[in-house]
Amino acid sequence: MGIMVTALVFVALGVLASFCATICFNRGPSTNLYRSVLARSFSILSIWLHVTLIATATVCCWMMWGIVYLAQMKPLIVPILSEGD
Repeated sequence: MGIMVTALVFVALGVLASFCATICFNRGPSTNLYRSVLARSFSILSIWLHVTLIATATVCCWMMWGIVYLAQMKPLIVPILSEGD
């Protein structure tokens, strides 16, 4: 797989993980019967925090994969083949 195909795979995984986080960490209306305006805004910020953290983790994983992929294409130390073996 090339870099662009894998980048699209990581984007799809990031979007899927963000969607799952908003579903799994969603606080339903029966969690607190009395919710102030501050609590509502904190709930929205909490969801955006989860999405931001998942997006950051996805970008970091993609960058790590890209660095390893490029390091294999242009190694710093070229392997030396021995003719005896």
